[in-house]
Order: sequence, then C-alpha cells, then structure tokens
Amino acid sequence: MFFRIEVCGMARDKEIVTKTMKRVKSKDTSIEVALRKALWKKGFRYRKNCVELPGKPDIVIPKYNIAIFCDSEFFHGKDWDKLKLQLQRGSNPDYWIKKIERNRQRDRENEKKLMFLGWNVVRFWGKDIAKDVDECVRVVEEMIFDDCIDEFP
Repeated sequence: MFFRIEVCGMARDKEIVTKTMKRVKSKDTSIEVALRKALWKKGFRYRKNCVELPGKPDIVIPKYNIAIFCDSEFFHGKDWDKLKLQLQRGSNPDYWIKKIERNRQRDRENEKKLMFLGWNVVRFWGKDIAKDVDECVRVVEEMIFDDCIDEFP
C-alpha cells in the first residue's frame, strides 16, 4: 500500500512539472518584450528570433550587426557553480546538469560562429533586463558608438 501511494504522489509531481515546463516560453518572453520596446522607443529597428543566424538570436539589429540574447538565469546557468550544487541536491540532477551544461556550451559555440560571421554579440541576463532595461539599452548604444569610432581612422 505504501508503494502505491508513493507512485501516485510521484505521478502527480511529474504532472505538475510537465505542466510548468510547458508554460516556459522560448520567444516573446517578458524580458525580450521589455528590451524590444525600450530599443524601439530609442529608434532602433530590429528583427526578432532570426532563424538565419546561429543560435537564433532573440533580437537582431542588422544595421549595426548586433545579435542580442536575453538569457534566463536557470536555463543558461548563471552562477553555474552555485546552481550546479543546488541541482545536485534536487530531483533528477543528472538530467538538469547535463541539459544546462549543454546549453552553456551551445551558447559559447553560437557566439563564436556569430563573431566569425562579423556579428557583435550581447547577452543579457533576464534579471538585469527586468531590473534596469535602460542600462541594457545603453550597453547596445555603446557597442554601436564604439563600432562607429573603429570605422574612422
């Protein structure tokens, strides 16, 4: 009888996790929308989720060859050493550690590919966008300014 109750509880937990994970969006997240609105307000025109580029950047400003990624802290492994320890104590640690390490590796690979193609890459953590979207816009503006300065001898 105890075993049967345990299985039912696990099944219910799995359903909750599945339902939660289905709600995680890969595009048009609140942090992406906030950054896009702020960039638009400043006069920057962009494309979103550009499938032609490696990694499918969340925001692309073609005029200045800037690819912007808005990364969630969990799935892209912010403070990885600390997060990894937390995951080791949680449920299904092998799956999550492998998944997030692969995400981090893929991020680095795509960044290298984009830079090889002549793109400037910017990565923002979701909490940084949520906390101060104007600062994120300033970072983009500085990249454009620095790039323009480099073009003139």
